[in-house]
Amino acid sequence: MFLSPRHAEIIQMAKDHGRVLVDDLATHFNVTPQTIRKDLNDLCDQRLLTRIHGGALFPSGIENMEYEARRKIAADEKEAIGGAAARLIPDNASLFINIGTTTEAVSKALLDHNGLMIITNNINVANRMRIYPTIEVVIAGGVVRGSDGGIVGEAAVDFIRQFKVDYAVIGASAIDHDGALLDFDFREVKVAQAIIANARHVILVSDRTKFERTAPVRIGHLSQVNTFITDRCEIPSIRKICEETEVRLIETALE
Repeated sequence: MFLSPRHAEIIQMAKDHGRVLVDDLATHFNVTPQTIRKDLNDLCDQRLLTRIHGGALFPSGIENMEYEARRKIAADEKEAIGGAAARLIPDNASLFINIGTTTEAVSKALLDHNGLMIITNNINVANRMRIYPTIEVVIAGGVVRGSDGGIVGEAAVDFIRQFKVDYAVIGASAIDHDGALLDFDFREVKVAQAIIANARHVILVSDRTKFERTAPVRIGHLSQVNTFITDRCEIPSIRKICEETEVRLIETALE
């Protein structure tokens, strides 16, 4: 497949950062936004990118993007979401923390808490929190996914089911406008479902780019969580679901 030099560079930028934005690309290449929109449409037609409002994501289809690239997407927004979630969790609480770059941001914001018991299937979370003497870390057993350090599979599900905790912090790879919470790996979804079922208060953390993505495996529904923290929610159907099912919606960009 032939790509022009500009198209090839756009693909590489999207691969490095997880997404590209029209205005940023127009400035970078010193061309008009209309030219960039045409470039992105062409690349999306070839299934090399996935179009979103104001830009495009890499990659397309049902593949999940590389973990380090996902860390870079909406990094400031994830930090704010992490801080908002941490403020809801008191000292001396027990909680699950699931796989994900936004849930990792929550774990980082929790480091000044005391007396926490953290049960996690995320090696990155366990490694960050284990050195703090006021935090007890319990890590699930199971298959370790090399791409992101997530622990998945039936052994992890059975392990999670041993607990009943105060809070659960979960993420999702995509949120459909009908409220479906979606992910890519059915093994991870099984763990997430066990986490939801065994927590008294479920906190969903997700930045607004997840409204623009899709994934093939259903975790559950927004109505199953107690609190939804995002940077901004501009999807009327999502706001309606939160209102009708008494899900507390926190938008950190409005705080």
